[in-house]
Amino acid sequence: MYDLIIRAARLCDEQVVDIALQDGRIAAIGNVQGKAWHERDMAGRYYVSAGWIDSHVHCYPKSPIYHDEADAIGVAHGVTTVVDAGSTGAEHIDDFYQLTRAAQTQVYALINIARTGIVTQNELADMTQIDGEAVQQAVARLPDFIVGLKARISSSVVGQNGVQPLIKAKAIQQESGGLPLMVHIGNNPPNLDQIADLLTTGDIITHCFNGKPNRILTPQGELKAAVKHAIARGVKLDVGHGSASFSFEVARVAIAQGILPDTISSDIYCRNRLSGPVHSLAHVMSKFFSVGMTLPQVIDCVTVNAAAGLRLLRKGQLKIGYDADLTVFSVKEETRPFIDSEGEQVAGEKHLVPLAAVVAGTWFATKEGIAHELGI
Repeated sequence: MYDLIIRAARLCDEQVVDIALQDGRIAAIGNVQGKAWHERDMAGRYYVSAGWIDSHVHCYPKSPIYHDEADAIGVAHGVTTVVDAGSTGAEHIDDFYQLTRAAQTQVYALINIARTGIVTQNELADMTQIDGEAVQQAVARLPDFIVGLKARISSSVVGQNGVQPLIKAKAIQQESGGLPLMVHIGNNPPNLDQIADLLTTGDIITHCFNGKPNRILTPQGELKAAVKHAIARGVKLDVGHGSASFSFEVARVAIAQGILPDTISSDIYCRNRLSGPVHSLAHVMSKFFSVGMTLPQVIDCVTVNAAAGLRLLRKGQLKIGYDADLTVFSVKEETRPFIDSEGEQVAGEKHLVPLAAVVAGTWFATKEGIAHELGI
């Protein structure tokens, strides 16, 4: 007897299958025989993918600048897992961990290399804020919660320190078992070339399609050589849309050249969720249909790629034995405006509508899901 069978689920490759869940894991996929305590019939109408992972959010409720509630950006919008990107450093990471235990959404963290995390906009302007030993101790205390490091390397954050905080971050990374390092890029100095030259396999450049002068593209629209070499070394590109870090034009030009993001993330917090231009991970994902990406490509960016990039084992794929984290959604063909961080408006012709998040086998319907009679 299974816990739940989702019947006639439509996959991104248009296959229609049954998915059986048992004890928090995926137990069977295909033409599933047998019974379950609960069954839900998608009738081939609704898509089901591995649970969506938003690999760059801000959800430490006590943060004075970028804060939100995990479930408001997670299961409420079909997202099963969120990864907070550096809201907290060693001083507040334990408190953040305790708060996340009450969330229905699964929450992980990238620890900020600055002890305080983001309590000001310039946490790396003072090099004494960077405490490698405190980071190591936090990672040792919370190995199942802290999945990587975060360093914001743009002029407003580092002040006069240039790439010195990044050099320190790379040293801390080595001392902390080689955890993934996510590096925020923005206005210079330091120049992106200097940043990219320091990155190694598995590091993540977030805000990869920002429209600032220090962007990944040259004025001629070509990928900067240092970024090209970094990608060849295995450095990953993350969207990190946010309020000021996504340009349709940059994304359009890059994707036309085959420079696709490895992960699509929102950089969401309460203000850009409520007032835009982010709103939700689904809203951000939908924008990529307008710049040349397909549904399977977009879904890979929030499932298999996101899980691999942050080493989230047993997540991101519909496979037997993997975690029973699923997202149920539809694709609505409807023209609606999408706005980037630069103010450009695009008439999107289709968008994703999340209907439910299934977290460790438990079903959480979104408002749209309840309207489609897919409620709890």
